[in-house]
Amino acid sequence: MLKGFKDFLMRGNVVDLAVAVVIGAAFGAIVTAFTTNIINPLVALFGGNNVEGLAFKLIEANEKTKIDLGALITAIINFAIVAAVVYFIFVLPMNKIKERREKGVEPGPSEPTDVELLKEIRDLLQAQAAATQSAPQHPERRGPAV
Repeated sequence: MLKGFKDFLMRGNVVDLAVAVVIGAAFGAIVTAFTTNIINPLVALFGGNNVEGLAFKLIEANEKTKIDLGALITAIINFAIVAAVVYFIFVLPMNKIKERREKGVEPGPSEPTDVELLKEIRDLLQAQAAATQSAPQHPERRGPAV
């Protein structure tokens, strides 16, 4: 039972999906808090005496014309942190496992044997025959339908 579960997990799409869900849900909040509370104040230092930090307005009276370079830098740092964690915690170990499988150190997912395939075909044929026998027989209609 555990070997089958391991084979299921080692398929590429399942691992990729699990990585995306875990990183997006759990780690995103931690990284956002880190960049908001630690990185943003450090980036704002480069803005000098400007209260906005690295942000500026194209038209001083219009708040919608504000360009915030600090927020862009924060988003880039956010992305870099998440990408590094995904790579070093998930991708790198999976690549190591794949390399060991290619070398033959760790066996990959098992393929069904010929006997298992033949049994599966037999069971499908039996199910198909049983469905055909239990289906009601309709006599052919002759003439126009009423």
